[in-house]
Amino acid sequence: MKHMRVLIILFAIVLAACATPGPSEDIFASAQQAVEQAEAAGGEEYAPVEMRFAKEKLTEAREGVEKRQNDVASYLIEQAEINAELAIAKSAAAKQRNKVSELRRAVEVLEEDLKATYGEDFQP
Repeated sequence: MKHMRVLIILFAIVLAACATPGPSEDIFASAQQAVEQAEAAGGEEYAPVEMRFAKEKLTEAREGVEKRQNDVASYLIEQAEINAELAIAKSAAAKQRNKVSELRRAVEVLEEDLKATYGEDFQP
């Protein structure tokens, strides 16, 4: 009888140790906020693949919580946030490339105007 109690206590301890708490709502909120920031940064236009992955991972994480697959859900939340942050970075880079292209075009127009004004011998 004494051994049975010890086994029950050990089993309860092992079971409690194996139970993984679900991801906190703060983590979901953080990932959701990252996705929203990526959308606001132009992620749908400049990083559509990363945006799709971020949204899919967040949805899969919520499903994982419902299925009590907390480790998987936590991993998916992290992946969603990483993809959203990548979308933000890619969007910012694309916007900067666009600005550089616009400036190059403006310089070309200016050079053409200067050549028209000062002749073909004009060297910028």
